[in-house]
Amino acid sequence: SLKYKKSKSNVFSRINLEINKGEVIGIKGQTGSGKSSFLNVLMGLIKPSFGKIEIDGLNIYENNYPFNLFKWRKTIAHVPQNIFLMNSSIAENIAFELTKEELNMSKVVKAAEEANLDSFIKNLPEGFDTLVGENGVKLSGGQKQRIGIARALYKEASVLVFDEATSSLDTFTESKILKTIYSLRGDKTIFIISHRLETLEKCDQLIEFPIK
Repeated sequence: SLKYKKSKSNVFSRINLEINKGEVIGIKGQTGSGKSSFLNVLMGLIKPSFGKIEIDGLNIYENNYPFNLFKWRKTIAHVPQNIFLMNSSIAENIAFELTKEELNMSKVVKAAEEANLDSFIKNLPEGFDTLVGENGVKLSGGQKQRIGIARALYKEASVLVFDEATSSLDTFTESKILKTIYSLRGDKTIFIISHRLETLEKCDQLIEFPIK
C-alpha cells in the first residue's frame, strides 16, 4: 500500500502480485489512478507505506542489506513520457555516458535501429553527431521519445519500464517499436503503461488501476 504524507487516503491499497522474469506486464487506468506511483514503488524510488517488494526472495528494503535496493535500481531502464535530453549529440543522448569517449558506437547504432530512429538519423547532415539543442528543442516529441527508448535499449538493462513512452508516436511507428519491445520477452522483464488497449494486448499480465 502507498499513502503520501499529506494525503488523507491511500494511492493504492493491498496490492499483492507475483511477476515472473521475462514477462511483459501491461498497466492501464485513468490519469491519477496510481499507475506511475505504483511503478515508482516497484522501481525502488518510493518506499511503500505498508508491505514489501521481494526480488528473488530478497526484500529490497531490508535494513541489514541496503545494497539490495541499489542493485535492483541498477537493473532497470526507465522511459518516461517526458524525456530529458542533454544539449549534446544524438549519440551522446542515446549512450548517456559520462564522456563522449566512453560510448560504444556500435551499440548506439543498434539501439537507434531498434527504436526506429535510423532512417531519421541517416537523413541528417551530421548523422549521430547532430546536436539536439537544450532539452531536445530541435526535435519533435516523437523523435525525443524514440531517443529515450533507444537509451533504454542501449543500457541493456534486464528490466525495462515504459511509462506512456509511445504516446507521441504515430500508429505505424508505435507498432514497429512495440514489435521490438515484445521481441525482448523472455530475455527482459518489461512494464508498459499505456492508455491504448491495443498497445497492451500482447502482455502476459494486465493490471488495471484503480485496483478493486
